[in-house]
Amino acid sequence: MENATANSGPSKMVLALICFFIGGLGVHRFMTGKVGTGILMFLTLGGFGLWTLIDFIMILMGKFTDKNGNPITE
Repeated sequence: MENATANSGPSKMVLALICFFIGGLGVHRFMTGKVGTGILMFLTLGGFGLWTLIDFIMILMGKFTDKNGNPITE
């Protein structure tokens, strides 16, 4: 019997690294299915860096979610 998890997206570590290095482009938001906010991040360069910093902290704390509200924890 397989151990199924609700989150089949990117791992927390991968998402944190992507957010840190190219978070201003909103790539981590696109990866979690949040296309609308990903476009906004791209157009504002991550909310001038502040939005990216907040997302990075949220990812590290395990509070960042995908488009369905599932936390990115693994």
